[in-house]
Amino acid sequence: MIRLGILDFDTSHCTAFTQRLHHVGVDREQFVEGARIVVGCPGESVLSPERIAGFTAEMRKYEVPLVERPTDMIGRVDAMLIESVDGTVHLARARPFLERGIPCFVDKPFACSAADARALIDLAARHKTFVFSSSSLRYAPEVVEYVGNAAKGRLLGCDVYCPAPLSPIPARNAGLYHYGIHGAEILYTLMGPGCRRVTCTSDAGVDVVTGHWGDGRVATLRGIRTGKADYGFVGFAEKTVQSVTVGTRFIYRELLKKIVEAFEKKTPAVDPAVTLEIMAFIEAANKSGANHGAAEAVRT
Repeated sequence: MIRLGILDFDTSHCTAFTQRLHHVGVDREQFVEGARIVVGCPGESVLSPERIAGFTAEMRKYEVPLVERPTDMIGRVDAMLIESVDGTVHLARARPFLERGIPCFVDKPFACSAADARALIDLAARHKTFVFSSSSLRYAPEVVEYVGNAAKGRLLGCDVYCPAPLSPIPARNAGLYHYGIHGAEILYTLMGPGCRRVTCTSDAGVDVVTGHWGDGRVATLRGIRTGKADYGFVGFAEKTVQSVTVGTRFIYRELLKKIVEAFEKKTPAVDPAVTLEIMAFIEAANKSGANHGAAEAVRT
C-alpha cells in the first residue's frame, strides 16, 4: 500500500482523490486500490483561499491526519500529491519533497512557464526521483478508446474543444494554463509531441489555437468561454473522420489508477518531456493570443 501525502486544499481534487482511494462518499465503481492518503496539509492559497476551510473540514471527516507545515509530512509518506490549483507555486511546493527524493504527482497545470517546468523536472532528476503531471481528461475512457483504435489509421490532425474560463488573478494560471490545460492534454494525448509553432486567435469568449507539428500535421484547440462548453474532439485519421464527446464520470478514477501505478513502478505515467512541451505549447499560445495571433515557436 502506497502511503500518500497531499498538499494544499484549495481544489476539490483533494477530497475527490481521497474519496476514491479510501472508498468513502462515492459509488463502488469509483474505487481505486493500492494507496491511501496517510497525511495532509491544508496549506495556503492566493488564487482560491476561500476554499481551504471547507475542504479541510471534509478531509477531517474522512479521518485524514493533518499537519500545519508541508515538511511535517516528510518521513511519513512514500510519495506526494501536490494539489494547489495555482500552477505558479508548484515548483516551490514540490521542492522540499523532491530534494528529499520523494516522488511527486503535480496536479494541473504542472507549471505556468516552460522555465518552471524544466526546473521541476531537473530538480527531480538531480535528487534521483521523478515528478509527473496529467489532466484527468487524458485518461477519459473515450480518449483512451480512440487512441487505441488502430483501425482508424494514423492520426493526421484533430480539433479539440474544452471549457477555458480564465483565472480570477491573471498573473496566476495565465490564459490557457488555468482551464484550457485540459484541452491541451487531450490534444497531446491524440497528437503526441512534436509541435513546432502555434498561432492563437484570442477574444473575450474564446481562444482558438492552431498547432503545426514538425511532420506536417496540424491540430487545433478551441477554449470556450461563452455558450455551451463541453469536452470533445474531431479526429481526422487516414481511414476515418470521427467526432467524439468526452465524458467526465470516470476521469478521476482513471487518473488515480495511473498515479498509483506510477508510484508502484517508480516510473512517471506521463513522460516529463511531453509535459514540458505542453507547458511550452500553452506559453506560446498565450503569447500569440496577446500579440494579435502572431506565430510563436514552441520552445522547451
